[in-house]
Amino acid sequence: MLGLAWQSWGWKGVALVAGGLVMWTLLHFNRTMAVLGKAAQRPKGFVGSAVMLNAKLQPGFSLMHVITMTQSIGEAMTAQGVEPEVFRWHDEGGSWVDCEFERGRLARWSLVRPPEPVPPARD
Repeated sequence: MLGLAWQSWGWKGVALVAGGLVMWTLLHFNRTMAVLGKAAQRPKGFVGSAVMLNAKLQPGFSLMHVITMTQSIGEAMTAQGVEPEVFRWHDEGGSWVDCEFERGRLARWSLVRPPEPVPPARD
């Protein structure tokens, strides 16, 4: 883009494209910091409802998108740098969602719910 801008408009074009790239970078950085700032104020790996999170997830979501949805940083279940990365979000009811990310994108997820308590038998 810089080369095309140079050929078309000279230094003015280069300045315009460079300014646009810097603006895009700053907007992206600002959004990332806002999302992580909100997530840092909540318990790690906590979500209001694991069932609702399970319903909203779609393949291809980025980790940042999932963090934005949950407003919480997921609890890492795998060592850093191991593919696929697995993160867990749980709720107060004991349910949790394990999300597998490959190359930063959601590949698979699973919902685990605690077994329902068996009511006592009546005489």
